[in-house]
Amino acid sequence: MKHRLILASASPRRRELLEQIGAEFEVIPAQGEEIISKDSPEQVVLELSRQKAQEIAERVQDDNIIVLGADTVVAYGNQILGKPKDEQDAQCMLETLSGNTHSVFTGVAMIIREGGRQQCQTFYEETKVTMYPMNKRQILSYISTGEPMDKAGAYAIQGKCAVYIESIQGDYNNVVGLPVARIFQVLQQSGIEIL
Repeated sequence: MKHRLILASASPRRRELLEQIGAEFEVIPAQGEEIISKDSPEQVVLELSRQKAQEIAERVQDDNIIVLGADTVVAYGNQILGKPKDEQDAQCMLETLSGNTHSVFTGVAMIIREGGRQQCQTFYEETKVTMYPMNKRQILSYISTGEPMDKAGAYAIQGKCAVYIESIQGDYNNVVGLPVARIFQVLQQSGIEIL
């Protein structure tokens, strides 16, 4: 039985990752207000990804669907670095990350509806990223490209910031925004094929 896969995100990076693995899917972005009641980065991404998936699952009443919600944050220690509010905020984030190791957490929620039954599978993936030191000129030059402004932690590992990435431990695609290998494995264990 082929399931209709719905990505509850407008992120072009998540779309590209699903296209890269050959998944057939459609995009219906969640638009509800994000409500955070948790403190730890792991719990926050799980909570937000679940909210996104639930919003779209309530809107699409079809059977045999998988609604995929995801949320990514960058965390230094227990401090969550979301998308920067402005260029000064981006500069503060990059100064924090420069020369240090941080974690990228992506929470994934998959609402699977088949045969009139519904279940929700959730998990988070953590990747540790170590950055080379960046001086102030390099940070300001990077910010001037505009790339950091819509990215958690104010950087794109797959973009111009690649030259400052010393090493990663874990799933690279998780840092881009979607741990596609883990998603595939979890669905496969549930007997669901998306490819």
